[in-house]
Amino acid sequence: MILVTGLLLPEQLIIPVKGAAPKDWNPKSWWYEPWGVSGVHKGIDIFAPKETPVLAPTYGVVLYRGEIELGGNVLFILGPKWRVHFFGHLNRSKVGFGQIVKRGQEIGEVGDSGNARGKAPHLHYEINTWLPYPWRWDGATQGWKKIFILNPNDYLLVKRRT
Repeated sequence: MILVTGLLLPEQLIIPVKGAAPKDWNPKSWWYEPWGVSGVHKGIDIFAPKETPVLAPTYGVVLYRGEIELGGNVLFILGPKWRVHFFGHLNRSKVGFGQIVKRGQEIGEVGDSGNARGKAPHLHYEINTWLPYPWRWDGATQGWKKIFILNPNDYLLVKRRT
């Protein structure tokens, strides 16, 4: 029952950086290669001044708040459709493990932590799914991972046009 409920909840994403617009990221950067030790870039980088508020793109629950080598200060938020929203290179987080967040709530600040140190401040944003989309597998480098990693442009750009 919980699985089905999670799938039926509406998502209705907003751009997760306050004041950002599609001009603030390169839509071609998703699955761009070569991209450092990870091989391909599995998200989009939304550029903004350091400390610009990062917003929850949808409601959800914080699964992880902490540090990882490449992503620096990060957050993972479980949202509708069993999708995990990943926020990397944060200057700081403003929510903690287990906290319920609502769409548009400030959850952190744009930064340059992790492997973004010394680069322009930005938010690395990914959408991951626990339920595989096998039809998305293709011949790209690491293309099998596309069954679990969704293109944020499909959810941010398309919905912005309507």
